[in-house]
Amino acid sequence: MIHAIIQILVFQLLFLAVYDLFLKKETFFNLNRIYLLSTPILACILPFISIGFFQQNIPQEYIFQLPAIILGGETSDTIASGNTLWQPNLMGVWIFGMGISALVFCWKLYKISRLKFMGNMEKFANYKLIILPKTDTAFSFFNIIFLGENISEESKASIIAHEKIHIQQRHSLDLLFFEMLRIIFWFNPMVYLFQNRIATLHEFIADAKVTIQKDKKQYYQNLLSEVFQTEKISFINTFFNQSLIKKRIVMLQKSKSQKTAQLKYLLLVPAICGMLIYTACSNDPKAEEAQTSQQSDSEVMNKINELAEAIMKKGEMTPEEEKALKLLTTEARPGDKVYTSVQEYLDETTDGGDLPVPFAAIEKVPVFPGCSGSDNEEMKKCMSQKIAEFVNSNFNIGLGKELDLEGRQRIAVQFKIDKTGRITDVRARAPKPELEAEAVRVVKLLPQMQPGEQKGEKVGVLYSLPIVFDVVE
Repeated sequence: MIHAIIQILVFQLLFLAVYDLFLKKETFFNLNRIYLLSTPILACILPFISIGFFQQNIPQEYIFQLPAIILGGETSDTIASGNTLWQPNLMGVWIFGMGISALVFCWKLYKISRLKFMGNMEKFANYKLIILPKTDTAFSFFNIIFLGENISEESKASIIAHEKIHIQQRHSLDLLFFEMLRIIFWFNPMVYLFQNRIATLHEFIADAKVTIQKDKKQYYQNLLSEVFQTEKISFINTFFNQSLIKKRIVMLQKSKSQKTAQLKYLLLVPAICGMLIYTACSNDPKAEEAQTSQQSDSEVMNKINELAEAIMKKGEMTPEEEKALKLLTTEARPGDKVYTSVQEYLDETTDGGDLPVPFAAIEKVPVFPGCSGSDNEEMKKCMSQKIAEFVNSNFNIGLGKELDLEGRQRIAVQFKIDKTGRITDVRARAPKPELEAEAVRVVKLLPQMQPGEQKGEKVGVLYSLPIVFDVVE
């Protein structure tokens, strides 16, 4: 979760940098408005898009997932709760911040409603005008324009024309959109910056529309004639803001951007592609990068097992399906022929012989000494439990201190129970060679089992086992 939030912040920063460097000085106001409204949300979506690309659409009812063995002197439930202890606290802080932000938002609404009742209202066709006593405030909120009675009559005409553009363009909706984002992502500084950019853009849009109808020189004079005070509310359209006046005049004097400048928006394409590549390559934190390589063999076997169960679900496997599964589950050795397709293998081979059968596809699973049950599922659960107990009892957890390890160390083990029930072909992947050697040693100590059977014949069965070594300080 933390990694996703960091990605969102980085992506929003990149989108904002593209806007500030290439787009904000252009007069394509409508396109810029779309850009500022869409990119913050796009940045929130991009970190999660790669999940859909790489997930395999295998029905969950076909999946048999062996439980991981947790080492380190704690039960898996205890470790899970301890590892996620900080999550409720973090969620609590998030919710608390949202509550404070919501209260601030309600206070702003209260201030506006109070001003509404303080002034004298005049109703017009498309808007309402409220004259505020003893002030020179000037702003609009939805279809209501607030004007201080101290503003000169000449300036009032320009202000009303300007604020009517805000009303017609529904700029208050844009600001409220960012206000909602500020409540949810109160800790995200990018949301505040985006809201500032959209508010500035609103002023550019209104100025450009008004000067089409009015004399630009007179409009400049109205901007500079007086220094106005403004309510400090983030989601109202303020007419006079001293920090914006210079920017507004500069933009009014700027020539209309050439159409070729619209090509700058194509910068979004490589930016988004780069973000997608980044999320595809680093969706997991660096701490889990090693886990990907460590568990690659186990994951491949799991996928093969899932495929086998899907085939078995429909009924008996054909001889061709059995041979294809045997090909997929047989470890390649130096000198073995490389087949370009499964069909080529089927054309050249006869009987499947002694090739191992994947665990999920076996008709009768191997039986751990002392296990009993009426069906394969019970035997699978019993075997998983017995192996977990055996590994917990025999694994040298002192390696954690000897190797100066910290946190969770993930080990992927693969082995075969051959036709005689013995453990063979044990392989392991781990961050440290010592952990690999220890995992191989322990698995080789497993007792001889009753072998699996396929169509009445004893066969070798492949087995993958994930081990999580939790180093307790």
